[in-house]
Amino acid sequence: MAACKYIDVILPIPLAQSFTYSVPAEWSDALRIGMRVVVPFGSKKMYTGIVCLCHTNKPNLTEIKEVICLLDKRPVLRHPQLKFWEWIAAYYLSSVGEVYRAALPSGLKLESETTVRINEVVDTEDSWSPKELKLIDLLFDGHSKTISELNKALHQRDVMPTLKILLEKNVIEIEEKLCEKYRAKTESFLRLTKKASDEKGLEEIFKDLKRAPKQEKLLMEFIELSKYFIPGKQREVSRREIQQRIPGTSAGALKSLIDKGILESFSKEVGRLEATEISTQEAFPLNEHQQAAYRKIRQHFASKQVVLLHGVTSSGKTEVYIHLAQQVLSEGKQVLYLVPEIALTTQLTTRLQRVFGRRLAVYHSKFPDAERVEIWNKMLQDEGYDIIIGVRSSIFLPFRKLGLVIVDEEHESSYKQLDPAPRYHARNAAIVLASMHGAKTLLGSATPAIESYYNAQMGKYALVELKQRHREQELPDIYTLDVKEAYRKKRMETHFSDVLLEKTEQALKHNEQVLLFQNRRGYAPYLECKCCAYVPRCTNCDVSLTVHKGINTLSCHYCGASETIPDSCPNCKTPGSLLTRGFGTEKIEEEIKLLFPEARVARMDLDTTRSRKSYTNIIGAFESHKIDILIGTQMISKGLDFDKVNLVGILNADNILNFPDFRSAERAFQMLTQVSGRAGRKDKKGEVVLQTSQPEHPVIQQVLRNDYAAMYEQQCKERACFHYPPFCRLIRITLRHRDAHTLERAASQFAVAMRKVFGTRVLGPNSPIIGRIQNLYLKDLLLKIEPQASQERAKDLVQQLIKQFDSFQEFRAIKFIVDVDPV
Repeated sequence: MAACKYIDVILPIPLAQSFTYSVPAEWSDALRIGMRVVVPFGSKKMYTGIVCLCHTNKPNLTEIKEVICLLDKRPVLRHPQLKFWEWIAAYYLSSVGEVYRAALPSGLKLESETTVRINEVVDTEDSWSPKELKLIDLLFDGHSKTISELNKALHQRDVMPTLKILLEKNVIEIEEKLCEKYRAKTESFLRLTKKASDEKGLEEIFKDLKRAPKQEKLLMEFIELSKYFIPGKQREVSRREIQQRIPGTSAGALKSLIDKGILESFSKEVGRLEATEISTQEAFPLNEHQQAAYRKIRQHFASKQVVLLHGVTSSGKTEVYIHLAQQVLSEGKQVLYLVPEIALTTQLTTRLQRVFGRRLAVYHSKFPDAERVEIWNKMLQDEGYDIIIGVRSSIFLPFRKLGLVIVDEEHESSYKQLDPAPRYHARNAAIVLASMHGAKTLLGSATPAIESYYNAQMGKYALVELKQRHREQELPDIYTLDVKEAYRKKRMETHFSDVLLEKTEQALKHNEQVLLFQNRRGYAPYLECKCCAYVPRCTNCDVSLTVHKGINTLSCHYCGASETIPDSCPNCKTPGSLLTRGFGTEKIEEEIKLLFPEARVARMDLDTTRSRKSYTNIIGAFESHKIDILIGTQMISKGLDFDKVNLVGILNADNILNFPDFRSAERAFQMLTQVSGRAGRKDKKGEVVLQTSQPEHPVIQQVLRNDYAAMYEQQCKERACFHYPPFCRLIRITLRHRDAHTLERAASQFAVAMRKVFGTRVLGPNSPIIGRIQNLYLKDLLLKIEPQASQERAKDLVQQLIKQFDSFQEFRAIKFIVDVDPV
C-alpha cells in the first residue's frame, strides 16, 4: 500500500462536499479511512474530521492545508458505516457532515479555542503601528489569551489582521488548545508491594502491626478482598471498595500502610458503565402460538430480508424476539433491538438482562455522553457487546457483524428524527443498515404502520400474524362513554365519568392498578379571560401558553419561553378573571388525588421524566405496586407490560381523532388500541373506559372491535383516492424567514417554479398549524411522487430548484428545510 499523501475529510458542517488536506510524513503510513483527524477550516476554526479517502492525487488547489493532529491509532468507524452515512445523506437530502454530527457521540469530537501568546524573543527596536503596539502590550505579561478576549480588551470586532502581521514578524505564537470532551474515568486502587508479596513477608508485617489494630484490620480486609490466597483469582482493590467494606475507614490507617511500604496506591482507568455481575437464566419457553410465529419468521428469513410480525397486544412478541436474538447470537452475530421510547428501554432491559447478562448494552440520549463514548469504544472491540437495545440513534453504532435488527412498535412516529438534519426514519434506515450487513430485519407491532402492512400485502415484506394473547387471555372489554351526553345530563362534573370513577374505586378495592391516559401534558392547554376572552400567547410562536400550575408558570412547548401566571388579565386588568380551559396530565393528577386521597398517584410525562433515572424510578415503583394510579401521556401506550393493571381510562379520545392530518385516523386507532392493550395483561380480563363525544366515529368502532383490517382497508381507499402514502412518496419543503411578507412572496414564487417542473404533484404553499416558531414564519409545500417515478431524479430536481432560488438577492436569507417521508 502506497503512503498516504492526501486525505479527504468529512467535517461536521452542513456542506455537501468533503475537504482535502495534506498529510505530514510521520502519519502517512498510519492513516486509515474512518480515523479522526484535527484539521483547520477557514481562517480561525478547527474541526475533528473523519477520513473518508486516502490517496496520492494532488488536488488542483492554490493552497492545501495540512492535518494538525491524528487522534486515533485505529478507525472509530467500521465497515459499512461510511456507506450507510452516504445513503442517509442522499436519501434524506442532507449532507454527510450532518449525518456525522448526528452519528458520533459528542465526546468523540474535539472542541477548539484559539489562544495567542507573546514570543520569548521580541525585537523591541522594531517600529510598531498603534494597533500592533496595543496588542503586544496586552500579551507582554506572558499569559496566553483567546482571540475573543483580545477583541474585547481592544474593543475591536476582529484582531485577526493585526495578529497575522505579528505572526509573520515572529512576534507572537498562535496555538489551538484542543479540548477533548471525553475523559477516561480513573479511580484510585491499592495493591501489595514487593515487601508484602509472599507469605513470609506478610507474617513479619502482621507481627509488627499487633500494636496498630486499625492498620491490622484494614490489611486483613484488603487481603480478603484481593483474594490473595486463591491462585489465579488475585485482584486489585479500589479505595472506594475497601471504604465501603469497612465503614469509617481511617484515612490515617491507610496512609500509614502506604508510608510503611506495605500497600501502594495507583490510578487506573475504569468504565463508567455498571460492572455488577448479572446471573443469567434460560429464556421462557414459547407457547404453541409463539412457537408457530417463531418458525414462520425463521422460514421467511430464508427468502425475505424483512418480516412484519403483526401480533395483538400482550401476545408475547418480546419472548419471540428474545428467542430469535438467541439464535442469531449463537451464530456469532450481533442484534440491534430498537424501541421508540426511552421508557421502553427501561422496562425491557431487565427482561433482556435476565437472558443475555453482560452481553447486553443500552444506548440512548439520557445517558451521559461519556457513557455513550464507552459503549461506542467497546463496540469497536472484537469482544464488544452482542446485543444493543436503544432508541433511533442506536443505528449509528459500529457493529462488527450485525445479524438481526428488531424494530419494536415499528408504527411509532418517534422513530422519525424531526430536527435537526438528517431527518431520517430509524425504521426505514434500519432496514437499509441490515441489508448492508447482510442481516435480517423484523418489524413488530400490534398496530402496524399502514405503509409497512401495505408492503407486506404486496409481497415486499413477509407477514407473520400472532392473533392469540399470551395464556389465552381475552382482549379487554372497552366501554365508550359519550361525554357530551354525560355533561348534558349532569352525570359528569369533573373530567371523569361516573363509570370511570366507579370502576377506579372497584379496582383500588381489589388491590389492582389503574392507568389514566391523557395525551396532553401540563395543567391546561391555555388560560382565557372570562371578561374579554383574552388568551395569553407566546411572543415568539403562534401558540397559546400552556398552564403549569405546579411551578406557577405559563410555558411555550415550542420555544421553551415561560412567564409567571398573572393574577389579573393583562388585557382588561380584571383581577382573577383568567380561567383554565381544557386539561392536561397535571390537572388530572390534582383531581384524582382529591377524589381518591388514599391512593398513591404518580404522573409520567415529559415534565416528570427529564432525568436519566426518572423513567426507571416511575416504572420500577409502578411495577412493584408502590403506585396505584399512573397518569401519563403517550409514553404509557408504547408496549409497557404491567402485571396488575386491570383498568385503563382514556380521558379524551377526541383530541387525537380531530387532528388535521391524513394520518389522524391511523394514529388514533394505533394509540387507542395500544393504550387499551395495557389492561388485563396477566390472569384477569381487563377493562377500558374510553371517553369521547363521538362514540359512533368509525375509528372508535374499529377500536372497539379491535379491527385493524377494517381500519387499514378504509384508510387505503381514502389515500388511494387522494393520492397519499402508501400510494405515493412525500417530500415536504418548509420555507422559513423572520419577515412574513418576504416569506409569502418567496413561497409563492418557489411554488410557481416547482409547478413548472412537477405540475399538479405540488400542493401549497400553506401555513402549517403553528405558523411561527421562535420568531420565524413558516410556509409548507408538499411534493407527491408516484411509486413508478424516479425518486432520485425528483430529489435532484428539488435540490437544483433550491440552489437556483438561493441566487435571488431578495430571498437569500430564506431557510429551506427538506423533509423526505414526513410523518
